[in-house]
Amino acid sequence: MLLAFLKLGLTSFGGPIAHLGYFRHQFVERRRWLDDAEFAELVALCQFLPGPASSQVGIAIGLKRAGPLGALAAWLGFTLPSALLMIGFAQHLVGAGELLHAPWVHGLLIAAVAVVGQAVWSMGRQFCAGRVPLTIALIAAFACTLAGSGLTQLLVLAAAAAVGWLLLPITEDSRPHSPRNATEAPADVAASRRGAIAALLAFAGLLIALPTAAWMTGNHALALADRFFRTGSLVFGGGHVVLPLLQAQVVPPGWISNQSFLAGYAAAQAVPGPLFTFAGYLGAAMAPAPHGWPGAAICLLAIFLPALLLVFGVMPFWSTLRQRAGVRSALRAVNAAVVGVLLSALYQPVFTSAIHTTADFAVALAGFLLLLWRLPSWGVLLLSIGYALLRAGLG
Repeated sequence: MLLAFLKLGLTSFGGPIAHLGYFRHQFVERRRWLDDAEFAELVALCQFLPGPASSQVGIAIGLKRAGPLGALAAWLGFTLPSALLMIGFAQHLVGAGELLHAPWVHGLLIAAVAVVGQAVWSMGRQFCAGRVPLTIALIAAFACTLAGSGLTQLLVLAAAAAVGWLLLPITEDSRPHSPRNATEAPADVAASRRGAIAALLAFAGLLIALPTAAWMTGNHALALADRFFRTGSLVFGGGHVVLPLLQAQVVPPGWISNQSFLAGYAAAQAVPGPLFTFAGYLGAAMAPAPHGWPGAAICLLAIFLPALLLVFGVMPFWSTLRQRAGVRSALRAVNAAVVGVLLSALYQPVFTSAIHTTADFAVALAGFLLLLWRLPSWGVLLLSIGYALLRAGLG
């Protein structure tokens, strides 16, 4: 399990949707560890849960195939390569302060505009079909742009779920990424319901205990664990939506500059594996101790731990839960609201921090179009960096 996912962690470029394609090829077609119906069941589960969808599918495959140790091995193999790359990038960037103003960093920021713009476009086409989902997305974008705090985003998602439960029609083909032949039979999961309940209790307990301990002790390591654990617990819609939530947690307190934040986010597009390893970059790059390798370890474990606990806790109950019409309807509305949150983040801080001239905008637009035409994200990254270096060279 570890070696299978390590291979994917080294080669899976393109974001969470592309990761699912790699997973299906590797585990359904090549290794035959599960069939299409079982794979669809796991993908549907991870659309329902907050957290990094592709990582959660990998954890679920490991849990189904080899129990809790298999789930941990799958997560470690898929996460480790990009985590090491992002930590190394953070230490190099922060180790020489003059690099923060280097032209190639501006290129990274422009590439982030193209990548996030393509994510908004693709997710909007998928999740905003129909007047009600489109209206939900636009209202979410409006609310998050006016008051872009993490609390606002959470309230927007909760309101969307309530609206979806009450208003959206239910159809069998409305479940994102779930084919029509997806099985409704309970999954054969190597985990007990007693263990699942323990995992859910641990998840709820940490949501309460971490902020309490951080407030009582004033310990910065506990504050890091609290903020990254809460972020990992609240992200619906995949890795790109983690951007505004993390930005609200680490930039306003002055732990890291907005420029360094966006430079790391853009660099995360060019490495394989899950986007949530961006947390390792932040932990290594932030000014208050612990930083470097200890800070990176705290942030990585804290942001991925909710995904592990939720997959362990929900898988034994998922087949029953997803048959409820109200849950499927609420999920459609939450996915639409996620598009609105991402649209708001595309403007602030991504666009406003990167686009300063009409030439910057033209390069970002070209990168967006190239991504729509299936150019890998690292190709857009090279294009943007090349433009920034050329512009600097020409004065």
